[in-house]
Amino acid sequence: TSVTSAKIHVNGVHLHYQRTGEGSHAVLLLPGMLGSGQTDFGPQLKSMNKQLFTIVAWDPRGYGQSIPPSRDFPPDFFERDAKDAVDLMQALKFKKFSLLGWSDGGITALIAAAKYPTLIHKLVVWGANASVTQEDVRIYNGIRDVSKWSEKVRKPLEDMYGHKYFAKTCEAWVDGISRFAEKSDG
Repeated sequence: TSVTSAKIHVNGVHLHYQRTGEGSHAVLLLPGMLGSGQTDFGPQLKSMNKQLFTIVAWDPRGYGQSIPPSRDFPPDFFERDAKDAVDLMQALKFKKFSLLGWSDGGITALIAAAKYPTLIHKLVVWGANASVTQEDVRIYNGIRDVSKWSEKVRKPLEDMYGHKYFAKTCEAWVDGISRFAEKSDG
């Protein structure tokens, strides 16, 4: 089965997604920081069992091909992403679906499953934070300057976003996620 690519209007923005498969088990793939469905889940879109699963990989607002708007990081950005993800799947007419979330997508998936439990069938997350510590903030500040990233990691993101947007968005992400360390429930 081929992979189709489209945009759909959800919560005031046009969200890009890729879809493949014809199985009865719908699965949403949630990418990590600065990632898109294609950059973070290209192999899964190609190789997951398309008879068992209908696979949707999305680009959260401000990431990948879901620009505009530019990505921002208000205090509730993970909750906003969770609502966008669930509302995207409902707009695509899925009544119940599973979530596979990597890194920031894992955090988003955990929030979505907690807030919308009747819609989520199964949940798989990896590389997700349960909290943000001062040590995490130190590490995040170490990746703030994207010019210091390895070419292998940096180049695909620069190709997708251009250097200026990539650098600015990474800095904004570091600032946004670092705020959680200052909150007792962060």
